[in-house]
Amino acid sequence: MFRYIGFSWNSSAPELPALARRLEQALCGHGWRAVLVAAGLRVYMRGQMPRVNGAYLLPGNQGVILGRLFRRSALVPEPVDVDLTDAESRRIVQSDGRALLDQFWGRYVAFLPSSAGQPRVLRDPTGTLPCYRIELHGVNIVLSWLEDLPSLIDIGMPPVDWQAVAAHMVLGTLSGRATLLSGVTQLLAGELTPMSSDDGPPERLWSAADCARHASSRAIPDAAGLLRDTVARCVRSWAACYGRIVLRLSGGVDSAILLGNLAAEANAGEVVCLNYYGAGTDSDERRYARRAAQRVNATLIERTVDDGFRLEDVLKVSRTPVPANYLGFMASSRTDAEVARLHQAGTVFNGAGGDQLFFEVQCTWPAADYLRDRGFAPGLMEAALDAAHLGNVSFWKALRQAVMSRSFRGNPVDGAGRHLTLMHPEAMAAALARAQRFIHPGWLDAQDLPIGKFHQLGMVVTPFEYYNHYLRDAAPERVQPLMSQPLLELCLATPTYVLTQGGRGRALARRAFADLIPPEIAGRRSKGGAADYIATVLQRNLPFAKAMLLEGQLVRHGLLDRRRAEAALAGRLAARTTHVTEIHACIATEAWLQVATPARAAPV
Repeated sequence: MFRYIGFSWNSSAPELPALARRLEQALCGHGWRAVLVAAGLRVYMRGQMPRVNGAYLLPGNQGVILGRLFRRSALVPEPVDVDLTDAESRRIVQSDGRALLDQFWGRYVAFLPSSAGQPRVLRDPTGTLPCYRIELHGVNIVLSWLEDLPSLIDIGMPPVDWQAVAAHMVLGTLSGRATLLSGVTQLLAGELTPMSSDDGPPERLWSAADCARHASSRAIPDAAGLLRDTVARCVRSWAACYGRIVLRLSGGVDSAILLGNLAAEANAGEVVCLNYYGAGTDSDERRYARRAAQRVNATLIERTVDDGFRLEDVLKVSRTPVPANYLGFMASSRTDAEVARLHQAGTVFNGAGGDQLFFEVQCTWPAADYLRDRGFAPGLMEAALDAAHLGNVSFWKALRQAVMSRSFRGNPVDGAGRHLTLMHPEAMAAALARAQRFIHPGWLDAQDLPIGKFHQLGMVVTPFEYYNHYLRDAAPERVQPLMSQPLLELCLATPTYVLTQGGRGRALARRAFADLIPPEIAGRRSKGGAADYIATVLQRNLPFAKAMLLEGQLVRHGLLDRRRAEAALAGRLAARTTHVTEIHACIATEAWLQVATPARAAPV
């Protein structure tokens, strides 16, 4: 489990602050490796692995980059880890990190100096490695795993921010800088942030919204070819980091694309495919997974999702700045770890990100995007017809919605909480009124984007989970190759009506990889789900769910309506009611609160 801690202080002070001294001694005594020791700055890491996660020290002790880098200029996977040249390192420092974004990609957090010597942190555009900041007793701490701090020095957890808890319930996730803990902020992807809040605001060096604003005008064949080449480069670059790989092969388009690219790479390590299925009609995709594995002669392991776990286990969640969704972890984490261990694989690949990047959304937005970009050009009728198929509406309705959405001005708060039925109405109204504080500023500033691009942006501004909040060190590393900077930039710059031309979600991706995935997968219109599974889990754990929610902190703080929750938890639960998903989300938040609420608050 790769983690890092960096901390800084006023280097002109006569002596090292007491907290910094204690932290340094604790890190050295617990097996952490010092990768940067400079005036007023220390950076430590642990869990490093050759070619997977490490440290790139900049010359003159000027900074360090933690994680994994790839060169943009490399057309094929590099056989060894990147070795920064002196010229490359100088450009990174002299450009304040811009050269790092322009010439490299990967999974990293960089500690860089300013012209005035104040340390700053740059989080890569994918935001894969978590990055949080907390200031204590004159020491500025940036770290990936909050639990490391109280395990090293005797401090309590920061207090809960109840306004943030309410926002989390309404928005589903907090994409901005605020977390659910007072005094703990998230450093955003693509931003260069001073380690001390006294040294000024963050500087946005890379923007997903800017990528979306520069819409490409490539013809479909060219767009498909570029998508194919970019996916291949990203997938094979990540594969080259590992000896053996476990691939979560769901039977859908995205994981089949991953497998096709891995199998096409002669130097790729051994790939073991792992498919999960359930008893419900919506969660058994084995026939598709078998077809994909057979096509490339890959090993396929089939396992049932774990719907028999005790919901009490959610109380074993790690102390983190934000709650984690436990359903995916509980259903497969132990099996992932077991299969990876059995096959000596250090990582599990999955196709997360495909829905967002390749655009699998039932909507008519692409026609509105076409009208915004190209006006009443001859292709509008075709775009409206495609949108009608995509949104499963009539041609005339798709065209009417396109015209109505032509002057769309995006607001991330619009529609937030509309599906919630259990939150107290007054608490929801108050949370919505304050919601903008908890939303990614780049998304708030993207009101000029057409409707489809605006919503696609909203789907990618929040990074996927990197750590397993339940198994911790026992979990293999999670890799989402599709969520790589070159592919993120390409898909954001590709208009939604190009991504879906032909009236299907993922249409461009299906076309680009038609020869690498089985035809029955490329032509699928259905998609596996988890509705039956999550209903079964909740039904089997109803007594615990009732005890936890009805007498929990969400009710006591007026966020959860006890009467509504009690009615929702009564009797037999239907698999497709909105209550089931919402109840699980409330349980995850309640479990997090029980772990995060300190016996005594830390001074922040």
